[in-house]
Amino acid sequence: MRCPLCHVLVALTLLCNVLLLYYTWNLHVRPAGRQSPPSTLSPGITVIVREFYSFEHGLAALNHSFLRSRPSVRLLVASEALPYPPVQGINILRLHPSPEKPGSVVRLESHVQTRLVALVPDGTALDPPDLLDGMVHILRDSPPGVRIVAAGAGTVLRCFHLKVSLRQWTAEYSPAGTGDICGAVLGSAVLLMRSRDLFELPFPLSRPVQAAIFIQAALRSWGVKVLEGATFPRTPLPATDHGRWKAEQAVRVEEAATMRVLGVRLVRGLDGGDRWYGCSKETPRCFGTVVGETPDYLYEGRWTPPCCLRALRSTALHVIKVLEASNVRYWLEGGSLLGAARHGDIIPWDYDVDLGIYLEDITLCPELRGAQDGSLVDAEGFVWERAVEGDFFRVQYSQINHLHVDLWPFYPRDGLMTRDSWTGHPQDIEFPESFLQPLQVLPFAGASVQAPNRHVELLKMKFGERVIEEPQYPNPALLRIKER
Repeated sequence: MRCPLCHVLVALTLLCNVLLLYYTWNLHVRPAGRQSPPSTLSPGITVIVREFYSFEHGLAALNHSFLRSRPSVRLLVASEALPYPPVQGINILRLHPSPEKPGSVVRLESHVQTRLVALVPDGTALDPPDLLDGMVHILRDSPPGVRIVAAGAGTVLRCFHLKVSLRQWTAEYSPAGTGDICGAVLGSAVLLMRSRDLFELPFPLSRPVQAAIFIQAALRSWGVKVLEGATFPRTPLPATDHGRWKAEQAVRVEEAATMRVLGVRLVRGLDGGDRWYGCSKETPRCFGTVVGETPDYLYEGRWTPPCCLRALRSTALHVIKVLEASNVRYWLEGGSLLGAARHGDIIPWDYDVDLGIYLEDITLCPELRGAQDGSLVDAEGFVWERAVEGDFFRVQYSQINHLHVDLWPFYPRDGLMTRDSWTGHPQDIEFPESFLQPLQVLPFAGASVQAPNRHVELLKMKFGERVIEEPQYPNPALLRIKER
C-alpha cells in the first residue's frame, strides 16, 4: 500500500528535526576545553607566564620585550587573581573560577590556539629574537620521547634524571651526564612544549611550574632536551628584600600543596637534602581509620607514605629506648617481626609497629604505669596510653599524629607465652616461652632490636609456611598483593 504524500512529508520533517537536535546537542555538550582540538591549532607560540608574584613583578617589561622581538607571539598571564596594580595590554587567564562566568574561561585550552607553548618565568627577556626559534628546531628534530625543550633563564641549567614512584610517594633526582636527555633541569628555565602535550597534563599550571611539569612528564616517560650555548636574559624578581622574603614564604606553601596534589611526599637528590611534604608531629597522619587491616592507600596501588614510615621508625626507636632504660623485656611481634625477617625494617605497606612485653615488667616503666591510669605525654611529645580496643598499650607519635606502636603484654603459663585477651587476628596465638630465652638481635628501623631466637619458626606458626618468601597484604580476603 502506498504511503500518502502527507505522511512522507511528516516523516521527512521529523527526520530533519532529529538531525537538527543531534548536531545542536553535540555543539553544546562538546567540552569548552576542546573548542580548538590539537589538529586545528594554528602555527606559532603562546608564551605563558605563570611564575610571578602579584606584589612585585616585571610583567610589563616582559610583555614589551617579547612583543617587540616577536610581534606574532601571544602572551598569556596565568594567575588566580588579576595582577595588581593592573598591567595594560596583557591577556589574563584567571585560574580561579568566577561564579558568574562559564567554566570554559578557566580552561587552558580555551586560551591557547597555537601548536606550541613556552612557559616563561617573570623577569625574562627575548634577546636575541631567534632564541625561541632555536628551541623550536630542537623540539622538531628530537626523537619522539623528547617532549620538552629547556633553555636557561639567567642561569646555566643542570640536567637530572628523574624517577617518580607513586607507589612509594617519592620523586628521586640523580645527575645526568653531558649530552644526556634529561628528566628534569635545575635552574630557572624557559620550557617549550607542544600545546597538546601541555593539555594532556592534569596539573599543567601548578606552582612551582617546573617541578610540577617534570614530575608529570616523568610519569609519562617524556624526555627534556636542553638548549646548549645560549640563555635568555633574566632579571631576578622580586628585586627587593621584602619581596624576596614574601616569595620564599609563598614558594614553600605552593610547593608543599603541589607535591601533595601530585602524590609526592618525599623528594630526594636535589640540593639541600631530602625534602618532606607529608605528615609531621604537628599534623595528622596521611591516612584515616584503617578498616579490615587494609589502609586506604593500598586500594590506590600505593604503599605506606614515607613520612609515615619515618614517624613509625622514630616512635619505635623511642619506645625501645624507654623500655630498655626501664629494664622491660620486649621483642618484635607480629608484622614487625615479619618485617625484620624479610626487610630488616618495617614492611613497606605496614601502618603500625608491634612489640611484645612481659606483663610483670609493666611496673618497671614510669610511662607504662602512667598509661595504666589514662594517658601520658612524655618529654619528647610521644603519647603513652591504654588502648581502647583491648588489653594492651599504645604509644602515639604525637597528640595530633596517631601513627603508633602497640605494646602487647604476655605472661608465661605452662611453658607458653599467653595473654588475657586477644584481638581475633590470625597471628594471635600462644607460643613457647623458650622462643624468648634467650632473645636475639635483628636489624629493624635502622637499629638492632630484640626478637625471639627462633623467629622464623614463630612466623610460620603465626602466618603460614611460606610467609617470608611470599609477601602478602595484611588481609588477603579484601586485597591481595598481586592486585597492585
